[in-house]
Amino acid sequence: MQGSKPGQSLDVLPLIRRARSGDAGHIADVFLAARAEMTYLPRLHSDEETRAWITHIMLPASQVWVAELNGEIAGFACLQSNWLDHLYVTPAAQGRGIGTALLDHAKKTHPHVLDLYVFQQNDGACRLYERHGFTLVEERDGSGNEENLPDAHYRWRSAGTPDAS
Repeated sequence: MQGSKPGQSLDVLPLIRRARSGDAGHIADVFLAARAEMTYLPRLHSDEETRAWITHIMLPASQVWVAELNGEIAGFACLQSNWLDHLYVTPAAQGRGIGTALLDHAKKTHPHVLDLYVFQQNDGACRLYERHGFTLVEERDGSGNEENLPDAHYRWRSAGTPDAS
């Protein structure tokens, strides 16, 4: 690397690209690792069920973007219409701008309005979304998600986009 010394670590921006079917296993690895760190989440599905869901349901039915860092998938964002359904970064790569890069890409892909739900206990994600211009729409009791945990609906709206709630 130009300008670097042996052993010197450089900040590397992730490469954001559209997910391919062959990425399913790596996306599942990120999903499972990130959720394993969320100790408040109940374990509802086996790893095999989760991998099958990502391969056969999530990837074919959604717009999925991956973040590669040094050639490895370190995070992904899953969008359906104007909803950000999932944004996960592997724990080893958190705090390195990958979530921000994926969020920025999602906002470019959906330049007017982007909605999401996040577990209220996920303080780090709530702070990330708020730092990037998302505002709280409502807090819910968890009856609308399979984990039955309180969640929050956030919305980002670009400047000049009328409020059509």
